[in-house]
Amino acid sequence: MKKIIFFSLTFLLTFNLFSQPEEECLSNLSIFAEYAKVKNYDEAYQPWLDLKSECPDINSAVYVLGERMLKSFIKNSQGDDKEKFKKDLIDLYGEWLTYFPKNKRGVSEVGKILAIKAQAMIDYKLANDSEVFEIYDQAFNNDSKSFKSPKGLYNYFKIYFRLYKSGEENVSLEQLFEKYEELTEKFEFEMAAYTTKLDKLLQKENNSDPLTSREVRNKKVYEVNMVACNTYLNNLNAIIAKESTCENLIPLYRKNFDKFKSDSVWLNRAASRMDSKDCSDDPLFVELVEALHELNPSANSAYYLGLLNDKKGDTKLAIQYYNESIDLESDKLKKAKTLYKIAVKFKKSGQFSKSRTYANKALGFQPSMGRAYLLIANLYASSANNCGKTQFEKRSIYWLALKEAKKAGSVDASVRKLAKKTALSYEGRAPSKTDIFSEAMGGKTISFKCWIGKSVTVPSLN
Repeated sequence: MKKIIFFSLTFLLTFNLFSQPEEECLSNLSIFAEYAKVKNYDEAYQPWLDLKSECPDINSAVYVLGERMLKSFIKNSQGDDKEKFKKDLIDLYGEWLTYFPKNKRGVSEVGKILAIKAQAMIDYKLANDSEVFEIYDQAFNNDSKSFKSPKGLYNYFKIYFRLYKSGEENVSLEQLFEKYEELTEKFEFEMAAYTTKLDKLLQKENNSDPLTSREVRNKKVYEVNMVACNTYLNNLNAIIAKESTCENLIPLYRKNFDKFKSDSVWLNRAASRMDSKDCSDDPLFVELVEALHELNPSANSAYYLGLLNDKKGDTKLAIQYYNESIDLESDKLKKAKTLYKIAVKFKKSGQFSKSRTYANKALGFQPSMGRAYLLIANLYASSANNCGKTQFEKRSIYWLALKEAKKAGSVDASVRKLAKKTALSYEGRAPSKTDIFSEAMGGKTISFKCWIGKSVTVPSLN
């Protein structure tokens, strides 16, 4: 009996010893969170310090809200206090990685946290380029899946480019191009993910099925991220533009061709870069494409063979390879991308009807591809002088172009600004109300007998 009483007292004492600190931690967490959410950081600071000291693994809010608090202190302090809070912020990221490297769903956030840390080091000038690059490199190599920040990915490359230009870090041109390709592919992967989500919502809207309030919010988030990805990818391309000239690319790829001619990834990247920089007239491009197609017949290699035959003037064989490229591709978004590239090639060669056909095929696989609508709009606008009998009819083509430009802006946030500007331009070139009145054309239908093969109804003045 005495043993039972002794055990019970010991258990109760032990339970109280462990439950009391736990209660204090929960209390401090509640106090900290309430103050932090309303940005009363002065009152939130002490319970936050107690949480980090006594129970750093209690809740991720210690780090999420703690980061906001420290950034506020940095912004509103001076001198030694400011420097102290900067150091505390960097330490916070290390602790965040230790105690909450995964989110509530058990998915790693290591890449995300490291990228945020690197950005803070840039913002507060806490490290040199080499040190910041090392953090970004850890994020990308250890957990690229959660490293999604468009700004972070751009800064990762921008710093690497500066290291290359400084000549102090022994970064070669070859390494620079390799990093560029890796990050371009990462941007395209993230944009594809947002595009897939947006296309589902767009399809729902096209079916006259109203979006839920949550879907409306998600759509805005996806569009914001798409615009950010597109903007930073364009900035990244601008950085590399002066280095990725044919004069630099051809000798570099020629030097490494024998070494990598059995590496399909290298061959594909080299061919893609030469194509995008209009270096495809060089004999090396032919060697790259043939080696790629022999090693691994793919959508890309077939596309490049189509391009080669297009340049030779063999349109029939070119189209055969282009269609083979589409058939070999299983991913809908990649199909759309290839179809769009083919459409652009046909536009450049003056084959407008084929260009529109392939642009529409691209839209069949990716309804949110605003670029395809803008391409069709440009095809119509470029034909204004060749279609229609009278000056009024010729200018009426701009109404068709205007319609396509508006579609581009309605489905694709990444081109919305350009689409609006383009639409305004076409609207200004179309017949005015005065023209419609003087020609007595209000409400009439104009049919275009040229390659366009469409009609337009003149706006009524009533």
